[in-house]
Amino acid sequence: MTTDLNRVVVCLLDRCKRLTQLKQLQAFLVTLGHGQTQFFAFKLVRFCSMELTDLPYSRLIFDSLASPNVYLYTAMLTAYSSLPDPIRAFRLFTLMLRRGTSKPNEFIYPHVLKACSDRYAFPFAQSVHTHASKTGFERFAVVQTSILDAYARFSDLTTARRLFDELSDRNVVSWTALISGFARVGRVGNAIALFEEMPERDIPSWNALIAGCTQNGLFSEAVAVFRRMQTENVRPNQTTLTCMLSACGHLGMLQFGQLIHCYVMKNQFGSSFVLNALIDMYGKCGSLKEAGWVFGTLSERSLTAWNSMINCFALHGHSESAVATFKRMQHEGREPDEVTFVGLLNACTHAGLVDEGIGYFNSMRRNYGIETKIEHYGCVIDLLCRAGRFEEAMRIVRDMKIEPDEVVWGSLLNGCRIYGNSYLAEFSVKKLVEIDPNNVGYGVVLANLYSKSGKWEEVSQVRKMLKDGDGKKLPGCSWIEVDGRVHQFSSGDKLHAKADEICGVLEELAGQIET
Repeated sequence: MTTDLNRVVVCLLDRCKRLTQLKQLQAFLVTLGHGQTQFFAFKLVRFCSMELTDLPYSRLIFDSLASPNVYLYTAMLTAYSSLPDPIRAFRLFTLMLRRGTSKPNEFIYPHVLKACSDRYAFPFAQSVHTHASKTGFERFAVVQTSILDAYARFSDLTTARRLFDELSDRNVVSWTALISGFARVGRVGNAIALFEEMPERDIPSWNALIAGCTQNGLFSEAVAVFRRMQTENVRPNQTTLTCMLSACGHLGMLQFGQLIHCYVMKNQFGSSFVLNALIDMYGKCGSLKEAGWVFGTLSERSLTAWNSMINCFALHGHSESAVATFKRMQHEGREPDEVTFVGLLNACTHAGLVDEGIGYFNSMRRNYGIETKIEHYGCVIDLLCRAGRFEEAMRIVRDMKIEPDEVVWGSLLNGCRIYGNSYLAEFSVKKLVEIDPNNVGYGVVLANLYSKSGKWEEVSQVRKMLKDGDGKKLPGCSWIEVDGRVHQFSSGDKLHAKADEICGVLEELAGQIET
């Protein structure tokens, strides 16, 4: 009888599409006297949290049980870790310990630690580590790896490395966790060194290194790792392809990006992440028609997809299309976020739509409750300064709730140079020097401003500061893709194999221009 009922419950759960149907099944079990049966409660909790994504009701089912077993605790903690929700996860874990009716096992700790992803949750993770040590669960490999991963996620690489070195049995997950930790804090060299030491590698370990390179702006290196991955006959997954499309977009590698697109279609990797990455890649490479085609194929357009299209249009000066896309997005009932307004404000800047841009800027908090961030301030200051409206720009700067950064002062400086506002230009470049005193470029601009004003004593002081300092002027850098290979050039660069030939062509072109 019990076996038959189990089959009936599983069958009915598979047919549940709404919470009301789940409640009917729950009522059916209660009338049969199974309201406190752990097995059925577990099925209901897991289905409600994972399939219906209704955590509040999952918790109601859980709390209705007099003595939940370890599997029910695991089900709830799994749900909290998927959000993640560190506070509720930690409170549930402490409730389990306080009740004492159900003891934790080695699989509980990884879920609690996974939920501790918020930067404020580090003390929670440390407490869980302490408890695992006291109870002896730290000796289990799955717990050791989870603790290591937690410290790596919170960028405590000293502790993470110590834990890694103390592991008697290092598996591919522990290696990957430490690689990701190093990449997260920008120590890509350490991540690469670890990767080379790995006795065996899987897809997540390759992805960790590729993502680490991409997130730290090492796009050419990410492509090189991907090519090596191909030579070792490791099949990429959707995470790999998403990272590579991002790298292609930043490098302008349209041909390589198109090859990845073909691979995506051939293998039916049609997740929203990959498709959004395709839109972004085509947009950054200037292929707006292709970006629009991918966007048009989406059956359900996420906010990320809308933002990608708005930013693509804005990036290439198609401001009217960016604004029209935003209005279409509103018409379809999709609420914008902070990223939407960055693209929208950039579009207004490129088109000189000053009043419209100010209107969008003011509507962020008023209409949508979106907090203004430094990127939005940078956009609106640039918008006003390009129009020569310096009083309004300075009023916004004075009212900012966060400290202005280089983008804000740089936008103000550029506008002042266009309109010849020497006083405000001098004020802006002084602020830039304060932010980054080692940037020689800012010092040179300040010296030039002083010389134009005849302030020779100030000029000599700035030059002395530049001479005595150890600052460096970063050279300009650009990329071009030729026959599937990326060529990188820096200003004054003579290292390229065809540097002499390139300079010869440039001289020839310069001669033709003069004639």
